[in-house]
Amino acid sequence: MTNERAQSWALFRRNTYTVLEGGLTGGKHSNLVHAIIVVFILLSVGSVILESVPELQVRYSNWFVGIEVIAAVFFTVEYAMRVWASVEHVPLKDYSPTRARWIFAWTPAMLVDLAAIIPFFLIHFLPDGFKVILIFRLIRFFKLTRYSTGMRSLQEAIFQERRALLACLVILCGLVIVAASAMHIAEAKAQADKFGSIPESMWWAIITLTTVGYGDAVPITPFGKVIASITALGGLIMLALPVGIIATSFAEVIRRREFVVTWAMVSKLPIFDNMHANTVGHLLQVMRSLMVQPGDIIIRKGEEADCMYLVASGSVEVILPNQNITLAEGEYFGEEGVLLNSLRNATVRALETSRLLALDRTDVEALLEREPHLRTDIDAIIERRKRI
Repeated sequence: MTNERAQSWALFRRNTYTVLEGGLTGGKHSNLVHAIIVVFILLSVGSVILESVPELQVRYSNWFVGIEVIAAVFFTVEYAMRVWASVEHVPLKDYSPTRARWIFAWTPAMLVDLAAIIPFFLIHFLPDGFKVILIFRLIRFFKLTRYSTGMRSLQEAIFQERRALLACLVILCGLVIVAASAMHIAEAKAQADKFGSIPESMWWAIITLTTVGYGDAVPITPFGKVIASITALGGLIMLALPVGIIATSFAEVIRRREFVVTWAMVSKLPIFDNMHANTVGHLLQVMRSLMVQPGDIIIRKGEEADCMYLVASGSVEVILPNQNITLAEGEYFGEEGVLLNSLRNATVRALETSRLLALDRTDVEALLEREPHLRTDIDAIIERRKRI
């Protein structure tokens, strides 16, 4: 009985980890739980924002308190379940359960989760003057990064370019010092109250380099205006530099994610089973990705066949005289017209929102030259479809 109970708890813990941390592999239960968590995050953050309006705070104070209590309890249970199930995390399998949970609790995502619930418990032990800590409940908003691929990609991009961004910060600090020193020399006598020292001049340098320009401190001497002009131009460059670095890295991360997903899909197709990895890599570089909506006509009967399509996600319907054929993820169509250099013999439309990968005729011909066995496989599929 003890072994059975231990096995049941182990299975429950594994399922809990899969649901909470499984991401796309967690299935419908994981998606449902994640949707509920997102709803609680938005409800809680929205409540904190609206509570700051005096009229609403007085009128709906009980509602705000109720939402806060329910959200805090929910997030606390979620946090505890994540820590408890973290022993199932593959990189921590070699550690003892206690050590694994301790390491997992110090990951950035878990620290955000912890910061999201701490204010609720601390407020009961702090004097009124410290109730400003309640504003930290808004940290819950950053829990959404766990469920956003785009946010995770942005985090990865920033982390990859951390050294370059740190270098930008160092350069910016150097420019602040140089600009403040120059402005102090130029304006100290004319405006001692604003540029009387280098530290005082740094306020103007920071505001100018960041292109904010409050206008509370401006040069009045000719030399000071020249320095200000150069500083302003330097600020534009400093603003564009980190933005360009992050944008380039972000685009690269997105491209790499798309490449991995497409590789996984293409490599599963039976006709590409024995294809050399270099050929698959070349194939992915020449494929075009496109999204279609339900009811969209992808190809029409009688049109010129200029490319073939792979269904990366979703499903499409081939409209034939006798019956319609549904093609799902991993299947392809349009190859007959390309290989036989003929017109389209059927119309194909999307059944749902789908992502397709298009391979142009010239690329198909080049692929068949590299992998002659593919023609035999595709010809067999064409013949089988003709018999339907």
